[in-house]
Amino acid sequence: MTLTTDLHAFLRTRRSIRRFKPDPVPDSVLRDILHTATFAPSAHHRQPWRLVALTKSEAKKRLAQSMAAEFERDLQKDGLAQEIVTRRVQKSKERINSAPIVVILCLDMSEMDNYPDAQRQRAEHLIATQSVANAGLQLLLAAHAEGLGGVWVCSPIFAQAIVQTALNLEKNWEPQAMLLIGYPLEIPEVRPRKPIEEVVKIL
Repeated sequence: MTLTTDLHAFLRTRRSIRRFKPDPVPDSVLRDILHTATFAPSAHHRQPWRLVALTKSEAKKRLAQSMAAEFERDLQKDGLAQEIVTRRVQKSKERINSAPIVVILCLDMSEMDNYPDAQRQRAEHLIATQSVANAGLQLLLAAHAEGLGGVWVCSPIFAQAIVQTALNLEKNWEPQAMLLIGYPLEIPEVRPRKPIEEVVKIL
């Protein structure tokens, strides 16, 4: 295999990992993957991502408990039976607490451009959000390169104020997503992808 072929194979073997071994991730490895995440492309090169890494059980427990309360209220509003609500909330807490590392991806707009009209300001917020997503994927790939697994969880965007309060974050750090990271307990099979002809147009 050529280096290029190996790299494509590596990129295609990343999986969403939801169950982890209890083994701790060395601090040096954590710092390396966080550092690599910051080499992602960003709008205007402003690097609006902010990464909050939780490794201590107390911090993860505090986050899980705070988010669970909000999640339960939302599920109850959806009219689900209480036993279903309880089961889903408990599963959510267990996933956060059992992950060796929890990374909260945040957006900081303080260094982005400001526009007088709402349309361009919304666009500026969107391109900054895209930049944060770039850093999140870069982090997942860096973790994969270290033999770690991870999964992208969107729930913090539904409870931004709750996450900020639970972790005592600056108000301008807007939670966007949560990455659960650790050594995989198992590697799932690749899930089917849509045919490239269905999702790609070359003009």
